Amino acid sequence: MSLEKFFCPDSVAIIGAARDEGKVGHTILESVMNSGFKGSIYPINPKADEIHGIKCLKSILDAPGDVDLAIIVIPGQFVLSAIDDCAKKNVKAAIVISAGFKETGAEGAKLEQELFEKAKKYNMRILGPNCLGMSNTTCPVNASFSPEMPDDGVIAFISQSGALGTAVLDWAKLAKIGISKFVSLGNKVDISETDVFEYLEDDDSCKVITAYLEAVSDGQRFIDVSKKVTKKKPIVVVKSGNTSAGAKAVSSHTGSLAGSSKAYEAAFKQAGIIRAKTIRNLFDYSTALAYQPLPKGRNLVLITNAGGPGIMATDVCEENNINLPALEKETVEKLKEFLPAAANFHNPIDVLGDALADRYKKALEIIIKDKNVDAIIVLLTPQAMTQAYETAVGIVEVANKLNGEIPIFTCFMGGKAVKDGVDYLTDHKIPNFDIPEGAVNTLRVMMNYHEWLVKKDVKIKEFDVDKKAVKSIFDSCRKAKRLELGENESRLVLEAYKIRIPQAVTAKDIKTAKEFAEKVGYPLVLKIDSPDILHKTDVGGIKVGIKNDAELEAGFNEIINNVKSKKPQADIRGISIQEMIQDKQETIIGINKDPQFGPMIMFGLGGIYVEILKDVAFRIAPIKESDAREMIEEIKTIKLLKGARGAKPSDINSIVEIILKISQLVTDFPDIMEMDINPLFVKAEGSGSIAGDVRIRIAK
Repeated sequence: MSLEKFFCPDSVAIIGAARDEGKVGHTILESVMNSGFKGSIYPINPKADEIHGIKCLKSILDAPGDVDLAIIVIPGQFVLSAIDDCAKKNVKAAIVISAGFKETGAEGAKLEQELFEKAKKYNMRILGPNCLGMSNTTCPVNASFSPEMPDDGVIAFISQSGALGTAVLDWAKLAKIGISKFVSLGNKVDISETDVFEYLEDDDSCKVITAYLEAVSDGQRFIDVSKKVTKKKPIVVVKSGNTSAGAKAVSSHTGSLAGSSKAYEAAFKQAGIIRAKTIRNLFDYSTALAYQPLPKGRNLVLITNAGGPGIMATDVCEENNINLPALEKETVEKLKEFLPAAANFHNPIDVLGDALADRYKKALEIIIKDKNVDAIIVLLTPQAMTQAYETAVGIVEVANKLNGEIPIFTCFMGGKAVKDGVDYLTDHKIPNFDIPEGAVNTLRVMMNYHEWLVKKDVKIKEFDVDKKAVKSIFDSCRKAKRLELGENESRLVLEAYKIRIPQAVTAKDIKTAKEFAEKVGYPLVLKIDSPDILHKTDVGGIKVGIKNDAELEAGFNEIINNVKSKKPQADIRGISIQEMIQDKQETIIGINKDPQFGPMIMFGLGGIYVEILKDVAFRIAPIKESDAREMIEEIKTIKLLKGARGAKPSDINSIVEIILKISQLVTDFPDIMEMDINPLFVKAEGSGSIAGDVRIRIAK
């Protein structure tokens, strides 16, 4: 059912409307009355005749007409009965302000489950419980206990925290930021952030969606819906709870590196969501996106009256992959016609400390005509002769002539001396920042979002694989009451998905081992084959670089003795004898099952790069080829794969293919809980990649 009745109801009933000032039921009634709401208002209070001149009803069933929206503000234990009455009145939208649900413990959780069941039974949409309510400045209606209506605007704000929501609304009013819709989600028994995103997708009054989230309700749906919405309008999210302290302990490399923050980071990237670290970032990004055009490229021109801020901005540009292009010869010549000889005519352009408003304006008028310019930041520091207000007026005049072609940001640094100019810029929707870093970082976000919009949407590649073979292996393991696959079983899974593995044999005796060595040749790798041993090095279960028969026999016996000594109860299947892959780069591909989003894929270089530096990238399966390539490009050590210091480039295309095959595997078999290919040996360009060792754990 659409959420239209929440945001634009024709009639509202307040169940629990109160006479006493200071009570939530009184505040909410006043909020609705004072919001400019044009529809019918029905206060429900069996102990009162009227409140603020509006007749009170004993029950919602006494309402003379239809009720589109019910706002419930009564003790939690009476909410279910109120929902029953709403259903009898055919109410399809209810906001449950009341607390006393899952946030209070087991009894509250039971009550909330009953509320959920009633919502489904009655086909009723419910916002909350334990929420602040919602407001819509375009309808208008304020169905919340926020004391006053936000200023009208084009930014929607969704908050999982009611208290934070009121603080943000108050701050937005002070900062002159208009809000189109505000939604407090509360416990999300029914309506989630994803539902609101979906509704706002086609809402013309909203240009930018912003949100404060602590968790999402349905990870995969969240990604799917957000991906669709962000192709129409930006979503900017502050996500709290970013530490991995509460993450479930896991034994794989991937699991130990993956925390909830990594999963959300990956999900946001794949969905095109802009992640803000702070509430300030949230509104920096959203106001810029709402009121300025997107840059068409990554070329930025800086205009400044002081060298220091220009250098600071230049440094941040380099860190954020933003170009400071050379200006056209004609542009430079025109600047030289009026700027003092001591000025800098090349990007960044220094108009000098004695620049008045006319110098800034003229420089800006010339630069906007340069075809190499995608965005402009004007920096100003207050000198004795600086005209902050007049400069702001000039900037606005130039911006108004642009017709939304190039974004212009300002960075008026200072306080009292620049306040009038900053206020004028704010009133005319030119984003101003008090430090260069804020301006450049916001511009980076806009550039990245433009790239997301123009990015082509391609289908997920599917490979011809043997699913039956994998299912048979998993069924066999479960039948044997094992969730950890053995060495040979894991290799067979990879073979079923056509992932290349080293030639190998599981030898129960030295004779079989020597026969394999004669066939394949040295050097070889020896590894214990036991489903009971997760990390082979911990028990002395690996030997590498075996060069002859004598070393083979000694290594074989040593591994058996090591394991029997350290893991006497282990089920030893034999010793896996494998060809030793040479001339390669070691990488790792892993899977960890995130409880919110499902299979999360990790990629990084192997060895110390993953163990110590944790130089890895994550995505949520299923992924596309572009996702796989972005993962590889994201690691800091990418230069080692591309061929550092004269080394041959590694076969990156083969890594991409294996990542995609693993993505298909864990999508086909969501019962894979953890998986590591460690190491994945990557040969030189054109020579492929080989899975050296693999570990798989499945669900019960």
